[in-house]
Amino acid sequence: MKPVVHIVDDDASYRTATARLLSAHGLSVEAYESGDEFLSRLSACEPGCVLLDLQMPGQSGLQIQRRLRELAPLLPVVFLTGEGDIKASVEAMKAGAKDFLEKSSNTAALMGAIDHALIQYERQRAEHDRLQAQRALVDGLSPREAEVFRFLIRGRLNKQIAYALGISERTVKVHRHQVMEKLAVRSLAEAVSIAANIGLIDQDTSSPAG
Repeated sequence: MKPVVHIVDDDASYRTATARLLSAHGLSVEAYESGDEFLSRLSACEPGCVLLDLQMPGQSGLQIQRRLRELAPLLPVVFLTGEGDIKASVEAMKAGAKDFLEKSSNTAALMGAIDHALIQYERQRAEHDRLQAQRALVDGLSPREAEVFRFLIRGRLNKQIAYALGISERTVKVHRHQVMEKLAVRSLAEAVSIAANIGLIDQDTSSPAG
């Protein structure tokens, strides 16, 4: 699916001129006169980025950005403004904006910001898909395998797991082997990494050797 550049700006002349410019550079473009219109037509699954006017009637650019973090967190935001507002730019960048440009910026600067945002989208999408795949693998464990997995990622020995679950060490070893097979990992450290990635344990938990 071709990425879409969403232009959200209440200035009709700027919105139209920018849409024509980006279209001339081979980009797919959608334009909106308000943040509310943009949010009502938003598809969270589409690749792309957002050119978002900072100062608009109704919801401001920062308010729209906050809503985007809930509705389409993968979509990068490039803020546009007609005024050099340092305070607002700092707030926007802290909230995750990928760039902040004045509307008077030249074409090269605008295209560079869009290219950077689209690359960022692809990276975020790839990471999102990787985590979803890892969650699916963990969800595929049987209830008993899931119990063993949760003990393993916390560094418990086979005999400790056997005692805690009231099963034999031999049975623990069988479940452990099945866990490693289903997660497609060859070491306990890799299993711990998956658990950390999907939030089962803290990211700073040390990885057991294995």
